[in-house]
Amino acid sequence: MAIRTRAAAQGGTLESAVKNVLERHRFVVMRYSEWAKDPDKYGGELLLTNAPFTTIYDHPGRTEFLLISERLKRRIRIECKWQQTSGSVDEKLPYLYLNSIEKMPENEIVVIIDGDGWKPGAIRWLKEAIRQKKYDTAGDKIIKVFSIKEFITWANKTFG
Repeated sequence: MAIRTRAAAQGGTLESAVKNVLERHRFVVMRYSEWAKDPDKYGGELLLTNAPFTTIYDHPGRTEFLLISERLKRRIRIECKWQQTSGSVDEKLPYLYLNSIEKMPENEIVVIIDGDGWKPGAIRWLKEAIRQKKYDTAGDKIIKVFSIKEFITWANKTFG
């Protein structure tokens, strides 16, 4: 299996875990593009896949999920990052962070990071930038960084 194909498959495993957890909490999973055609047609507890936004470069971007909970009156953008072996994904964390604070319209963002291939300091940098609200001039973003295990615990407490 080619390296890119293997990485995509492993990232897909992380995304599948997120879907499974939220389906157990009665979220309906569907493509954002389908929901956007007629949002009133669907229920209020949704996990939309392939959710669009405009990046800091003013280009179309997508995140894995947009969670909508009418019951809890929350909209949470969810981004998944898997890095099994060393590579360049961790160099995208500052880009992800800036998009989160400047361009993603939701105030609540969850980043799920897992795998053993992250450069030393990469995840620590992201968590510290979030803690300090680095570059977040409005200061209104709630950004959480979880491993998949931490995400499952958080989802069970939040939606259980």
